[in-house]
Amino acid sequence: MGGVRTRTFCRRPPGCAAISAASQGARGTRSAGCRLPGMRSISTADGRVLAVEEWGVPDGVPVVYAHGTPMSRLARHPDAALFADLGIRLITFDRPGFGNSTPRAGRRVVDAADDIATIADHLGLDRFAIFGVSGGGPHALAFAAVHPDRTTRVATLASTAPCDAEGLDWTAGMMESNRLSAAAALRGRAALEAHLAETESADLRELLPEAEQAVLARPEFQQMLSAAYAEALRPGLQGWVDDELALFGLPWGFDPAAITVPVSLWHGELDTVVPVAHSAWLAARIPDAVLTRAPGAAHVGHFDATAATLRWLLDRS
Repeated sequence: MGGVRTRTFCRRPPGCAAISAASQGARGTRSAGCRLPGMRSISTADGRVLAVEEWGVPDGVPVVYAHGTPMSRLARHPDAALFADLGIRLITFDRPGFGNSTPRAGRRVVDAADDIATIADHLGLDRFAIFGVSGGGPHALAFAAVHPDRTTRVATLASTAPCDAEGLDWTAGMMESNRLSAAAALRGRAALEAHLAETESADLRELLPEAEQAVLARPEFQQMLSAAYAEALRPGLQGWVDDELALFGLPWGFDPAAITVPVSLWHGELDTVVPVAHSAWLAARIPDAVLTRAPGAAHVGHFDATAATLRWLLDRS
């Protein structure tokens, strides 16, 4: 169990040149940085289907991305040229029940490890980097814990800690809707389904605190998040329910302290969606983890940390 190492992240200002240019179509083309043609449907050993998309350059360095909750394979940084500029082949997928992936009732966070391995096998990937945002963070960590031989590096941005994290007041400093979700998840599926049904039709921006609004107001982020959110819930609430039960109501099924590959954790200090104490707890328990605390950043500030995170994931030094 390693000690916590922290560093400070200087947040790029909203409206930075790269994002502004991307939103105006000034950077990149469809062949250099955009969505690669065709969603893949990959079959699992137990007869389910996993929906996969690719972004960036087809012959780039593979990086797997685990989306947040409730999101889908369409979630990623909206700068069309970012992945091409870094030479990345970004691979995204719908977790079970979201988008076009078959539901898997009762799944735990650890179960994502074998789904990701199935995707990697289908795509011919041996070892690769992986990262996850918010509710996707634990799923990325699960793969690194279960398949260290296939993981070069793993990163999380604004990740949750396990709901049974010893010594962590899990909902302290958390926004009300997430506190209510956590309480409902502990009461079981029916209670969580009823709670989430109340928020299903809400505008995505309305679900998040004021501290998030500066980033959410950027047109390119609005467009991407709205599409990713709509696709996530298109088949119904089951993916969202199963994700929150796994994150808020069940043990993960693996010990973060067992992760042996390099780990980068990023968290905004103003985050009330998932408070920074969650990443601090993880950093204190993962042997080779570095925690970046970002003063002035909230939850969706992770978008401004994505480029630096990707560069770290590509670093083999």
